[in-house]
Amino acid sequence: MPTPPALLLLRAAHPRQALATATALATAAAVAGRPLREVALVAATVLVGQSVLGWADDLADRRSDRRHRPDKPLADDRLDPGTVWFALSCAVLLVVPLAIANGRSAGLAYLSLLVVSAAGDWLLHARPVSLLPWMVSFSFYPAFLAYGGWDGVGTTTPPTPAMVGLAALLGLGVHLLVALPGLVHDHEAGERSLPLVLALRIGTPRLLVAAGVFTALVVVAILITGRSVGLT
Repeated sequence: MPTPPALLLLRAAHPRQALATATALATAAAVAGRPLREVALVAATVLVGQSVLGWADDLADRRSDRRHRPDKPLADDRLDPGTVWFALSCAVLLVVPLAIANGRSAGLAYLSLLVVSAAGDWLLHARPVSLLPWMVSFSFYPAFLAYGGWDGVGTTTPPTPAMVGLAALLGLGVHLLVALPGLVHDHEAGERSLPLVLALRIGTPRLLVAAGVFTALVVVAILITGRSVGLT
């Protein structure tokens, strides 16, 4: 039995990464003392935004995926590109009001995050500077949470520099971990992203351990800083 287009579209949105990111941001909002409705708004905004990035990523990598990852819905033509473009357009039209509903400053921070992530994926994904869009985009998350509110009314309290810096480092760690499963395909495609360069030098197992330890330490630092210094 062929897979329904809706499920193929869901798979192309990178649902695990979208759910994980939305859950993490919603949890952070809850820990920061935000009301339940604001926590739900944060989760919805991030879930739609991550779906935008997932679809954009599969559209950008469609030709490469045909050679190296033919199991993807777009790569093996089970999913029509026009369907993905339509879903992507609808999601963009939805994420803009969702982001602004968090407050103008918070919305601008999140939309800037999406632009940096999408542009970086299109332009820097296969280069040694692939870490830049990840670090820059993650550095917007504290501002998104700090300025966030409800019904377009946010706050004016900026995030602490410590949280912004740690968020950027978290972006680096996540970049390394997310890239690891696809390094073989990236190497076959002739790419030279930072994770691939590091893996070729120290080996994939060592990179996995180093990236895992680094990311865990950054998360611990974020938790400690959150309790001692705070988000804002």
